[in-house]
Amino acid sequence: MFNLDSISQGLPAASLITPLEVALSQRGRAVVEAPPGSGKTTVVPPVVANACGRVIVTQPRRIAARAAAARVASLTGTPLGQTVGYSVRGDSRTSAATKIEFVTAGLLLRRLLASPELPGVAAVVLDEVHERDLDADLTFAMLCELAELREDLRLVAMSATLDAQRWAELLGDSVPIVRTGAEPHPLEIRYQPAQGPRLDQRGVSRDFLGHIVQTTASALREMESGSALAFLPGSWEVEQVVRGLRDLGISALPLTGSLSPAEQDAALTPGAQRVIVATSVAESSLTVPDVRVVVDSGLARVPRLDVERNISGLVTVPVARASGDQRAGRAARMGPGIAIRCVAEHEWAMFPAHTRPEILSADLTSAALTLAVWGAPGGVGMALPDAPDPLALQRAHETLAAIGALECEADRVTVTARGKQIARIPTHPRMARALIDASEILGGERAAQLVAAVESDQRAPGGDLAALLRDLRRGGSPASRRWRQDAKRLDQLAPSAARPDSEERLSDDEALALVVGLAYPERLARRRGDEYLLASGTGARLLRHSALSDQEWLAVADLGRTSQGTVIRAAVPVSMDTAILAAGSLLREEVETRWQQDRLVGRRVRALGAIELSAVAVAPDAAQARTAVVAMLHERGLGAFKWSPEAVQLRARLGLLHRTLGAPWPDVSEAALLALLDEWLGPELDALATGARFDRIHLVEPLRRLMPWPEASKFDELAPERLEVPSGSSIRVDYPAVDDPDAPPVLAVKLQECFGWLATPRLVAGRVPVLLHLLSPAQRPLAVTDDLASFWANAYTQVRAEMRGRYPKHPWPEDPLTAAPKRGTKKSAR
Repeated sequence: MFNLDSISQGLPAASLITPLEVALSQRGRAVVEAPPGSGKTTVVPPVVANACGRVIVTQPRRIAARAAAARVASLTGTPLGQTVGYSVRGDSRTSAATKIEFVTAGLLLRRLLASPELPGVAAVVLDEVHERDLDADLTFAMLCELAELREDLRLVAMSATLDAQRWAELLGDSVPIVRTGAEPHPLEIRYQPAQGPRLDQRGVSRDFLGHIVQTTASALREMESGSALAFLPGSWEVEQVVRGLRDLGISALPLTGSLSPAEQDAALTPGAQRVIVATSVAESSLTVPDVRVVVDSGLARVPRLDVERNISGLVTVPVARASGDQRAGRAARMGPGIAIRCVAEHEWAMFPAHTRPEILSADLTSAALTLAVWGAPGGVGMALPDAPDPLALQRAHETLAAIGALECEADRVTVTARGKQIARIPTHPRMARALIDASEILGGERAAQLVAAVESDQRAPGGDLAALLRDLRRGGSPASRRWRQDAKRLDQLAPSAARPDSEERLSDDEALALVVGLAYPERLARRRGDEYLLASGTGARLLRHSALSDQEWLAVADLGRTSQGTVIRAAVPVSMDTAILAAGSLLREEVETRWQQDRLVGRRVRALGAIELSAVAVAPDAAQARTAVVAMLHERGLGAFKWSPEAVQLRARLGLLHRTLGAPWPDVSEAALLALLDEWLGPELDALATGARFDRIHLVEPLRRLMPWPEASKFDELAPERLEVPSGSSIRVDYPAVDDPDAPPVLAVKLQECFGWLATPRLVAGRVPVLLHLLSPAQRPLAVTDDLASFWANAYTQVRAEMRGRYPKHPWPEDPLTAAPKRGTKKSAR
C-alpha cells in the first residue's frame, strides 16, 4: 500500500484522496478536475492503486511519463522500475512488482490492439485528457468499450480545464467529478513583440529567434533568483535559442521530446540559475523546477491535414490562448512570477481560444487503421469526444486501401492481414509499409536505418534528406544516437528477409529515395519549369537556395503550405527507374483522346500518376473519341456549337411549351440537353468524333428529334413561328430564351398594321399572351402592351398627337378600330 499522507504532503491534490476513494468504490469510474501544479499526477495514481490494484497511467508525451514515474517513485522511497515504473517507445523500466506504470497513450493503444482485455490491469488513469491528443482520444474510447466487457476495470480521466462534465458524460451515467483547486501566486503578464514577422518561408524567422534570445537574457538579468523557461514551437527553434543564449554566456538547456533521457533529466533537475528552452512538452504534466519567468514565443507546432491535396505535416501556428495561459502559469507555481509574451497584446486577443482537437484537423491514417483493427472502422458507436472529420477519414481510408491495409467496399471497411502487420509496427502506416516492402529489396537493417532517417525530427540541410542521412551516419551527436536507437528498434520489427541480391546495386541516396517513394508514392516529383509536378497532380516549389534545385526527379518526404503555395521541405534525388520501382501502382499506359485547337487528337501516354513519362501521337478510336466529345460538351456547354437563328428559335418555342404544358413536351434547358445527348444528338456526336467541326453542325434537325409524337403535329399551331396581323403581314414571334422563363413571347409590328385589331394574340391554345411592341414607321418602339383594347382606348391618342407631325405620310386616324390597316404610307396601295 502507498503512504498517501507522505506522497500528498503539501499538495492541493491531497483533498482529492477521500472523494476519489468513494467514487471508485461506488461507481468504478471518476473524472478528476485539478489545475496545473496541484499535484494530481502525483497523488491520483497511488490512490487508484491502493483502491484497485495494478494501474496504468497515460501521459501525452514520453518525457512526461518518465518524469511522472520518477517523481512518484522518489516520493514512495522505491527505486524507479520497481513499485513505480514507466514504458515508452524504445525504453521501459518495470518489473513484476510494478503497481503503477506510466505510459504514453500511443503505447497503450498498441497494447490494446495486441491484447484487448488488458490482463492483469485493474485500472487505467488517463491524464491530461483536455489536450485532445489523437492517441489519447482513441485510447479513451477503446477503454470505455473494454470497461463495458470488463466490469472490474476502473477508469479515471483527469483534466486541467473546465470541461470535466463532458468527460463524465462520455464515461457513463452519474459518473462523479472530483475537484480540487490550487491557490495561484501573483503573475505579471508582459507583452514584448518583435519588430519583424515571426514567420518566413522556411518557418520561424531567425530574427524572431534572436528577439527571443535577447528578451530571455534581459529577463534573466533582472532576476535575483530562480530560472527562466522559454517556449518555442519545435526542436530546431529550441536548438537555435539555446545556442544564442550560450553565446551570451548564459546557462541554457534544451527540453524536447526527442532528447535522450539523460538530457531530459538534466533540464528537470534543480540547479543554478539558468534558462530551460522547451517545446510544448513543458506546458503540462511536467514540473520544471525553480521557474520564475516564462518567455512565450506565442507559437505552437501542430499536425494539420490539407484534405484537398492530401498533404499532412506539422505546421507552425499561433498558440491557443488556453495553452498560452498554461505556459504562463509555469512562472507562478513556486511564487510570484512574470510571463513575457513575444506578441502584441491586441494580437494575443485574436489568437484562438482553445487548441483544435487533433481528430478534427490531423492526418487520420494511423487512427483509421487502429479503429479498423479494433473492429470499429471510423469510430462508429464509440465514446469519442468528437467524431473524426469525415473528409479526413475518407482520405485515410483511401491511403490505407492504396497500401493494402484496408479493403473498402461501399460503406464496408475491412482490415487485411497486411493491415494487421502494418498496425503492429509503432510508426505511421506509410512508414511501416515502406519498412516492410523495402526490407525485401534492401534487407531489414538497411531499410530500418533509412526509415529512421526519414522519421527523424532533424531539419534536412537545404531540404536535402540525403545530406541529413550522411550527417546522422557520421556524427556522434544526440540526434545521431537517437537515429541509431530508432533504427535498431525498427530493425527488430522489420520482417525477416534474406539479404537481397539487389541491395548492393542501390546507392544510399537511391535506397533512401526508394524508401521515401514507398511511403509517399504520390509525392514523387518531376521538374516542370521552375517548379515540380507531383504524381498526385499538385505543383510544388523548392525552398529558396535549395541544394536540390538542379535535380530532374525528387522523392519528397516533407511538404508544407505557405502563402506562396506548396513548398518542398525535404526530399532526395531519385532516378526514374527507382521512382517506378517505388510507385509501380501509379504507373499507367493508355491512349488519351483530347481536344487540341478544336479538333480531336489521340496520344498513347505512359505516366506515373500525373507525371507524363512519354507520349506518342496515335489515331483515337471511335469509342474514346465519342467519349471525349461528350466530356468536352459537359465541360464547355452547348455554347461550343454555332447556333443558327432557326435553331435558337426552335429551342425557345419548345422551351415555352415545356414550361406551359409540361410533359410530353421536352425540357430543353442546358442541363437537360446535356443529360440527353445520345437521345437528340447521336449522329452529330459520331460526326464530331470523326473530325467534323462544331461550327458545321446544324442543330434544327437534332432538336426536332425531341418532339413528342403525335403531339408534334400541333407544334406550329401551339407555338407558331410567325403570326399574321390585320395588314396581312406574317410577323416572326420572338420567343424568350430558355434560361429566361419569366419573359413573354414578343411580336414587334408596325402600329399602322394593327388598325382594327382589338384582341391581343395568345399562344399555346390561348394560355400565353403575346407582348406587342408597336413600332413607328422608323421601326422604333412607340408602345409595349399585352392589352390592345386598353392601348387603343387610352394611350393611342397621345401617341397619335406626338407622331402625326413627325410621320405625316403615314396614317394616324382618330378611330384606329375602324381604320384599314396599312403596311406603307397613305398613298401606298399596301
